[in-house]
Amino acid sequence: MDAIRKQATKLRDQVAKQQQAVFRQFTGIYGGADNVVADETELLHHQKLEKLYISTRAGKHFQRDIVRGVEGHIVHGSKLVEIGTKALAQMKENGKSSETSRVAEPLRAMVMGAPLEDARQLAQKYDRVRQEAEAQAIDVSRRQARVRETMGNPDMSRSWKLLKPSFRS
Repeated sequence: MDAIRKQATKLRDQVAKQQQAVFRQFTGIYGGADNVVADETELLHHQKLEKLYISTRAGKHFQRDIVRGVEGHIVHGSKLVEIGTKALAQMKENGKSSETSRVAEPLRAMVMGAPLEDARQLAQKYDRVRQEAEAQAIDVSRRQARVRETMGNPDMSRSWKLLKPSFRS
């Protein structure tokens, strides 16, 4: 924040120096504000200088507005951080007891209790049942392959019809 303020101060000083240089040059050419402009070239120079003065003044005001806006955002952000810090502290205080009662104690009971051992036994039983099912599926596919090979034999086709289950009811 200080760096931004320093930069804004430098910019303001530069604009002020430029304006003073323009005024010095302006008053040096014309000899003062009361003199009448003699010819058209001097009139054009005078108009250009006025435009330059107006634009530098507008630039100065714009810079000032930017600095004010940045300072406003910084203040607002600081307030938000402060509010967030307070809320976080309150949540930590309130959360310690609720976390312990809602989360830590049930987890501790699960780890220390028998349900974990029961889950391990169930997983092992599931693996055995899955392996048996896979073995049976392999055995069935082998038998089907044998039956297909023997389908070319006419004697076996009668027995296949007898063995084949009928799904028509």
